[in-house]
Amino acid sequence: MSGKTPDSSQLVKGKSGLWEVVIGLEVHAQVISDSKLFSGAATAFGAEPNAQVSLVDAAMPGMLPVLNKVAVEQAVKTGLGLNAKINLHSVFERKNYFYADLPQGYQISQYLQPIVGEGQVTLDLPDREEPSVIGIERLHLEQDAGKSVHDQHPTQSYIDLNRSGVILMEIVSKPDMRSGEEAAAYLRKLRSILRYLGTCDGNMEQGSMRADVNLSVRRPGEELGTRTETKNLNSIRFVQQAIEAETKRQIAVLEKGGSIAQETRLFDGATGKSRSMRTKEEAHDYRYFPDPDLLPLNLEQAWVDEVQAALPELPDAKKKRFEADFGLSAYNASVLVSEKEISEFFEKMMSELKPQTGVPLNQIAIKSGNWVTGELFGALNKNGLGISESPISEERLAGLIKLELDGTLSGRIAKDVFFAMWDSGKSAEEIVEEKGLKQISDSGAIEAIVDDIIAGNAGQVEQYRSGNEKVLGWFVGQVMKATKGQANPGVVNQILRTKLNG
Repeated sequence: MSGKTPDSSQLVKGKSGLWEVVIGLEVHAQVISDSKLFSGAATAFGAEPNAQVSLVDAAMPGMLPVLNKVAVEQAVKTGLGLNAKINLHSVFERKNYFYADLPQGYQISQYLQPIVGEGQVTLDLPDREEPSVIGIERLHLEQDAGKSVHDQHPTQSYIDLNRSGVILMEIVSKPDMRSGEEAAAYLRKLRSILRYLGTCDGNMEQGSMRADVNLSVRRPGEELGTRTETKNLNSIRFVQQAIEAETKRQIAVLEKGGSIAQETRLFDGATGKSRSMRTKEEAHDYRYFPDPDLLPLNLEQAWVDEVQAALPELPDAKKKRFEADFGLSAYNASVLVSEKEISEFFEKMMSELKPQTGVPLNQIAIKSGNWVTGELFGALNKNGLGISESPISEERLAGLIKLELDGTLSGRIAKDVFFAMWDSGKSAEEIVEEKGLKQISDSGAIEAIVDDIIAGNAGQVEQYRSGNEKVLGWFVGQVMKATKGQANPGVVNQILRTKLNG
C-alpha cells in the first residue's frame, strides 16, 4: 500500500463519489554507448535492418556475453543522479519468455539484486507550494529485444535484430503519482536528469526512452486496487492520455459492480483508447535464475566515489544556485534548468549582461528569464526548433535586452526588434539603426507633444481633473501613438501627471 497522502485536488469524481488514482512508471532508457550490453555491435539509430548484429546478438550457439564497462558506469551515474543507493554487488539473471524477435528465448536482465536501489526525484509543480517527491524503487540493466516488422509484406513478418542487445536501464518508480500531470512532470524531470548526466538522450520518438504505466484506482485511503500495465508509450502526451483513459475505464468498471483484471494493455494514440493485450505476468512466470555465463558484478566503493566526484551540476543543484545567485523564483528557476541547453543559454546571456551598470542583478535575471521563457520559447515552439537551433544566439538576445535596460528601446519596440532579428539574422543594434527605433527620452521633445495633446483635448483634461484617473492611460496612448511607440513610458507618465495636475 502506498503511504503517500492524496492531494484532494487530484481526486477523480465518479458517479458514486471520489476515487484516488495510484500510478507508478517503469521507464526504459537506452544508455548512450557506442556498443551493446554484451557485444561490440554498434548502436546508431536508423541503420539498415540487421546491419548492427553480432553473433552474440543473434544467439548463435557457443557465443558468450561480455559485459560492457560503459554500461555499468552509465547506470551508476544515473543512480547517483537519482540520489539512489548504489549496490556494490549485483547479479544478472535470465528472464525467460518467447518472442520471435528474442533469439535467445530469454532476456538478460537483473531482478533480485539490481545495480541501483532506492532513490527519489523531486518535482516543482506550478500549482503546489511544496515540492512533490517521487520515490525510485530500483534501476537495473538489461538488454533490449529485437523488433518484429509487420508492414513490409502482405502475409509475412520480418525480424530486425539491430536493437537486440542494446543497453537499457529500467527505472522503476514507487506508486507515488496521483495524476497524469504529475506523471508527465516526473518523466520530464527524469529525462532532464538523464540528459544532464549524458546517460540517455531521452528521445522518445526514436524509442530511446519508453514508459510503461502501472495504474489502479481506489477509494481515498483504502487498500490498493488491482493494477493494469499499459506498455510502450513513446511520448509524454501519450502517457497522460493513457492515464486519463485507463482511469475512466477502471472507475466505470468498478462503479458497475465489475472487477479489474490484472493485465497488460496497449494504448492507441490515434483513437485515445486502450485494449487488452494479455494477462499480466508475475515474476514466477519468467522463471528468473542467475545467468550462468556472467559472474556477479562487484564494484569498489572507491570507484563509485570517483564517478560521483565527476558528475556535472544537476538540475536541482543548478536551480538552487539560480535562486541564490540571480534572485529567481523557485518555479522560474526550475523552468530555466529543465533542460541542460536552456540553462547554458541563460547563463551565457547572464555573463554578457552582468556588466550592465545601474541595474540590480536580480532585475536583469528576471527580465532575461522572461525573454527566454516568453518570446524565445514561443518562437522556437512555433517553428518546431530546439534552443540549440535558435537563429538568435545568447549574445544577440543579450544585446537586445541591454538596449531595453538602458532605455534605448521600450518593451513594446524591443519585441518588434526581436521578431525582426529572428527573420533577418541581424543584431538588435543593426535593426534599431536601420529603422530609427531608438526610444525618445528627451523630456523637451516629449513635453512639446504632451502640450499639443492636452491643448486639443479639453474634455479629457476635465475628466482627469474631476478624479477619473483612468483617463491618464488614454493620454499615454495618444503620446505613444504620436511618437510611433518610441517615447519613454516613464518620462511620458511623469510629464503628463505634472501637466495635468498643474
